[in-house]
Amino acid sequence: MNKDLISALRPALVMTLLFALLLGLAYPLALTGIGQTLFPDQANGSLVRENGKIVGSNVVGQGFTSERYFNTRPSAAGDGYDGLASSGSNLGPTSQVLVDRVKGDVDKMQAAQPGAAVPADMVTTSGSGLDPDITPEAALYQVDRVARVRGLAPAAVRGLVEQSVDKPLLGFLGEPRVNVFKLNRRLDAIGAKPAA
Repeated sequence: MNKDLISALRPALVMTLLFALLLGLAYPLALTGIGQTLFPDQANGSLVRENGKIVGSNVVGQGFTSERYFNTRPSAAGDGYDGLASSGSNLGPTSQVLVDRVKGDVDKMQAAQPGAAVPADMVTTSGSGLDPDITPEAALYQVDRVARVRGLAPAAVRGLVEQSVDKPLLGFLGEPRVNVFKLNRRLDAIGAKPAA
């Protein structure tokens, strides 16, 4: 009986150990090596360095609160844009807390731009809380404010937004979007010239 039990357990234990080594160690190491070799920038977070210092990432949303910059979506990740607490708020559409927050954000934006419809992504969080992109409509909504504060012609800022629109992958996967970090870096590159 013991011999039968051992002969039945041996293949199960060997296969468990083999697959643990293969799928728990070899496969992740192989994919990490391939990623680091073929796509080192993406594998390391698409970090952007300026004068040797990391200033941000092209794939992780960051909070821009200055009126001089385009703002991204609100974040529910920790205290806002916290990569260690990436998540949505888990507040449903019937949550009074969510309704009050969105209404407050909409009222604040409408006070700054009376009569303009506030794009939904300017007052709602993404599922991760770290989405780096907004819709082209949300970026265009902010053009007048950014142009006014920076002393730039609105047409120049609008053109910058239009140049920053990323099209859907292969023309049909996803939606048109604007990466806020990249847009704000382009904005800093053109400076703050007097409005024409």
